[in-house]
Amino acid sequence: MKKVYTGKTKDVYDLENGNYLLQFKDTVTGSEGVFDPGANTVGLTIAGIGQLNLAVSTMFFELLADQGIATHYISSEPEKGQMTVVPTTAFGQGVEVICRYRAVGSFYRRYGKYVQEGDPLDAYVEVTLKDDDRDDPLITAEGLEALGIMDHARFNELVELTRKITKAVSDKIAGKGMELYDIKFEFGLSPQNELLLIDEISSGNMRVYKDGASVKPEELSQLLLEDYTAL
Repeated sequence: MKKVYTGKTKDVYDLENGNYLLQFKDTVTGSEGVFDPGANTVGLTIAGIGQLNLAVSTMFFELLADQGIATHYISSEPEKGQMTVVPTTAFGQGVEVICRYRAVGSFYRRYGKYVQEGDPLDAYVEVTLKDDDRDDPLITAEGLEALGIMDHARFNELVELTRKITKAVSDKIAGKGMELYDIKFEFGLSPQNELLLIDEISSGNMRVYKDGASVKPEELSQLLLEDYTAL
């Protein structure tokens, strides 16, 4: 197989059959050793977190499949830290989609004049462009259309699907006695032009709280996997 992309938390390989393989790493995003799912730099390394992230992602992709939600997931080998996925086309050079249930992280840093930290949000969806040099700038639906990245119809579909997936993830987390504050997704288009959830759904992509305290990524993964047998 041929490596086609080196990422912060995983590498991507091109398989001979036309599919792709994701190799998960033991890194999480953040800065100065502090975890931050919204950061665009590697913040720290946690031994075994790649395998845990893959197991959690597999669990959630299978959950979404049961609910009829399309993703790029084909199969995974948690013991190897590898996931096989269908090929997809990015929007522009890539976008990230964040769904927020509470005001924390970058949302609070930007809008703290208007909200208190932890204030509830009504599944607010925002889109950023993947651009490390420009700190992943926020962009509106109009901006995406003006740049030829995504039209309004696809944007509306993206927002609706994001909220649907976030609810499925949030319900699972709530069943463990925890609360989802926000989560980051990526989407792409299948060869048939179908909108697909891509990348991963793991503890490194979300903020989760329990009894008012943030749950660390490795602890969150272990809690989510208590009744799952992928590992």
